[in-house]
Amino acid sequence: MNNNKNSQLDFLASFKNSSKSDLYRSGKMENVDSDLKVDKKEEFDHPMNVPPQLVLILDTETTGLNPEKDKCLEIGCILFHVKSRKILAQQSFLIPVESNSAELINKIPAEITKFSQPWEEAFLYFEALLKYSDAVVAHNADFDRQWFGRGHLPKISKPWICTMEDISWPSERQLKSRPSVRDLALAYEVPVWNAHRALTDCIYLAEVFHRVSNLEELLIQGLEPRRLMRAEISYDQRHLAKNAGFRWNDPIRGAWTRRLSEREVAKLSFSVVLVEKF
Repeated sequence: MNNNKNSQLDFLASFKNSSKSDLYRSGKMENVDSDLKVDKKEEFDHPMNVPPQLVLILDTETTGLNPEKDKCLEIGCILFHVKSRKILAQQSFLIPVESNSAELINKIPAEITKFSQPWEEAFLYFEALLKYSDAVVAHNADFDRQWFGRGHLPKISKPWICTMEDISWPSERQLKSRPSVRDLALAYEVPVWNAHRALTDCIYLAEVFHRVSNLEELLIQGLEPRRLMRAEISYDQRHLAKNAGFRWNDPIRGAWTRRLSEREVAKLSFSVVLVEKF
């Protein structure tokens, strides 16, 4: 294990221990248990207090929502240089599938995925772009991440940053706490011309990044470890959780929950409970 990884694991241990007392004092968190699920961003070599230099903006199109039975049929990605706010490379390719139950949404007939084209060689280039990146960026990353390591798709061992869940966009943009990629693009005056193709959504995110002055700060915050929190609110206060991006019944039935960092918990106007061993 290298020194970077040692320092990051030390940070995590410090994070777990200090967050208990700090958040108890603030009254924001109750019933803290150390045996719980943390987003594993601390496992990677990239320091969490340093912005990534290169990010791979990624999106997928799939034949359905269930990776156990459905397939990924398109990958789009952009290698983006953070400091210069420039695109260095981009790629999009189809992967052969027998059928596409989501054709009405993504407009990709299964027949065209079977046309002769170098999709296997495309994976080699994709893995080269992935190797050069410090982190992977996706909108609704939980959805895209679950397809990798299955079938033809390589396993991704880089940290992920979700532009829907992990980044708090500036309030003056008047976005919801979990904005759609379309609303995010429009908030930054990025023209929206076509939805539900992989590379298109990557271009939207790259154009947004080009316009964000504090991008480095947002990416650092996006790499913070997050843990699942349950909102402690009454029925009449449910709007507070909804406005803060908490989800009802997902993943815990009968509860408003969201994965948050210690910094994000401290900003809440209501108390939360750490969901143990989830």
